[in-house]
Amino acid sequence: MGAVTDAVQRFQRGALNATFSADEVIRKRLLIDGDGAGDDRRINLLVKSFIKWCNSGSQEEGYTQYQRMLSTLSQCEFSMGKTLLVYDMNLREMENYEKIYKDIENSIAAAHEKISECKKQILQAKRIRKNRQEYDALAKVIQHHPDRHETLKQLEALGKELQHLSHIKENVEDKLELRRKQFHVLLSTIHELQQTLENDEKLSEAEESQETQMEAETKQ
Repeated sequence: MGAVTDAVQRFQRGALNATFSADEVIRKRLLIDGDGAGDDRRINLLVKSFIKWCNSGSQEEGYTQYQRMLSTLSQCEFSMGKTLLVYDMNLREMENYEKIYKDIENSIAAAHEKISECKKQILQAKRIRKNRQEYDALAKVIQHHPDRHETLKQLEALGKELQHLSHIKENVEDKLELRRKQFHVLLSTIHELQQTLENDEKLSEAEESQETQMEAETKQ
């Protein structure tokens, strides 16, 4: 009967602890009947067996009820252990899901960074393409003009021609200066000749006047 007393005391302590709060009752009932495999029915049978055991008239009947209670308790403990194992497994699954969630978040953040980097690369590629198009346009314009070597040859030829024209200009200016001086000498000579002719004409007129006067005096 000592084992029966221990079982009763354990059951009573469990019942007393179960009355502390409704949440605790619900939690224990979920732990016991988590799979819905009839554990709630076992508890009802356990309560009925306990009542029968309390009301048993003979020792043999009490022992039978006691064995039934132990069997029912073993089944409930087994179901509770199974439920606890499932609960631990669910906790591990939740931890695994949280890890997967964090990995997904990190992957999403890395994807956002990669997308941002790709956008920068696209903008850079667009700028490079635009620059290449401008370079191609400039190259087409440059192709219509002679190259540097040909341009240098043309510049050299133009320099020689300019130098030749400069010499011609100097010669023309020298000749023009000479002609200017000759013309100045010519004008001076003409002016002197004109002055001489005027002087000669005045002298001739004076001589004629003097001769006329002398003839007039002779006639008197």
